[in-house]
Order: sequence, then structure tokens, then C-alpha cells
Amino acid sequence: DAMDITVSIPPQQYFLEKIGGDLVRVSVLVPGNNDPHTYEPKPQQLAALSEAEAYVLIGLGFEQPWLEKLKAANANMKLIDSAQGITPLEMPGRLMVADPHIWLSPTLVKRQATTIAKELAELDPDNRDQYEANLAAFLAELERLNQELGQILQPLPQRKFIVFHPSWAYFARDYNLVQIPIEVEGQEPSAQELKQLIDTAKENNLTMVFGETQFSTKSSEAIAAEIGAGVELLDPLAADWSSNLKAVAQKIANANSAQP
Repeated sequence: DAMDITVSIPPQQYFLEKIGGDLVRVSVLVPGNNDPHTYEPKPQQLAALSEAEAYVLIGLGFEQPWLEKLKAANANMKLIDSAQGITPLEMPGRLMVADPHIWLSPTLVKRQATTIAKELAELDPDNRDQYEANLAAFLAELERLNQELGQILQPLPQRKFIVFHPSWAYFARDYNLVQIPIEVEGQEPSAQELKQLIDTAKENNLTMVFGETQFSTKSSEAIAAEIGAGVELLDPLAADWSSNLKAVAQKIANANSAQP
């Protein structure tokens, strides 16, 4: 039978199914249209965890306060920390909070995938060869994606882009971009901060403000209106992870290639 594995967010399901194939059956705790930073698992979800052989953590904020309940739901469930060995960036602001958005970097997903494959093989040693073969194929896919994203983003004359929520720091680091967040530490900007953002957008001829599917677009629209820019939505939690990153790269490229 397939192993029951639970993950936090939809992109992880993509990773698990690439590595586990038909040897795993994956459940997602946080639906893609929710903010994972504040999501609270439903009682029926905790009950369903009693069937899971493993839970794959990714380092999201909600995982820590709920960790004891997740463990209590199934004492025999293995906890797999897919963020192990990854040095996090810090979120913007003064709180020195680790940036959890490691699934948005193909380079870091290689590390996560390697960890996941190793742990699946320990849970199911009879199929170790299959996990290792699937991992090798996935790592090759990730390298092709990395090169494709680089080809889309490398030629841009403008490297900055405005985002509502600062989800894209690892992605920006991978491709020599600079994200400029509207929201910092969960707070929308003050009047002074809003003015600074507008000035930065005008100075850099930025013609697009990127909102996020899981958040209100109010602030994004306010800044866009001030600078005569458009608003596009990015989705960091899309289930079709690879295609989504290509779409994100293309949106940033389209916005930043037509500079005056």
C-alpha cells in the first residue's frame, strides 16, 4: 500500500509526488487559498493525521505552536524536517524572524528533495532504489527549471520588483533580483513608508505592483494608482509548482523589460 504522508502546503505535495510517485498518498494541511502564517489546522484534519506515517515540515510559523498537537494526533508519525541544513534568510524588519519561503527557490528545493528522499527510504527501505531513481529525475528537472528561469530573468535591465508580502527573497537571491515589500512584519505601511515606496517605484520606473493571492490587494492597488502602475497577482502556494515559478518569472520579466 502507498504510505500516507501529510505536508503543510501544496508545493510540498508536488515534491513528495515527484519523489514518492505511486508509493505515497499525500494530504495537504493548509489549502492554497489560505495564509499559512496564521492558519490553524481544523480538528478533522488533526484527526486525519492519525493515519499518516510521516509529516513533512517546512518551517512555517504555524507549525511551531501546533507541533505538540500534531504529535499528539499520532505518536507514531515520523516528523521530517525538510528545512534541515538550510540557512534561512531573515524577513524584513527588526524582529530577526527566519524567512520560511524556502520552497520558492529551485536551488533550495534540491536540498529539500534530497532530505525527503532519504527519509522516505528509511520509512520504506524495500523501495529505496525507486526513491533514489525518482530523486535523480527530480533533481535533473530542478536544474532544467533553474536554467530556464535564469534565461528569462538574466537579461532584465531592471532588477527590482514591488511585492505585497515578502515571499520572494530566496527566489530573488537565486536570480539576482531585489524584492521591495509593501508589508513588513505583518503590518501594512504607514503613510511615511507608503510615500517611500511610491518614491522608490517612481525612481526605478517600476510599472507593476505584485499582490499575492492569499492577501488583500488594497495596499498594492493604492501604490499602483499613485505611480500609474498595474497590479498582478503572484501565488507562492500554487500546487503546480514548476509551472507557477515559470509564470512568476515571466510576469516579473514582462514588467521589468520595458524600461524607459
